[in-house]
Amino acid sequence: MSSKSQITIPAAVRDALGLAAGDKIDFILSPNGFEIVPRRQSVLALHGKYAHLVTQPRSLDEIDTAIRNRMKKRFGA
Repeated sequence: MSSKSQITIPAAVRDALGLAAGDKIDFILSPNGFEIVPRRQSVLALHGKYAHLVTQPRSLDEIDTAIRNRMKKRFGA
């Protein structure tokens, strides 16, 4: 640990967790010590991020039908 309380995470651990420079992590206390887990974004942080991909608004019924059809196609009846 550095004098600024910073730690270095080995490359193998960063790769296994899918971490990149600037990512945040959490230390979770468990019965065996601590677990290091990537901090996930809140769904609210994604608001508007993919708006440019929406070419035509869809109703909830249309969305439900599309999901149902995709699930049937992928996993069967």
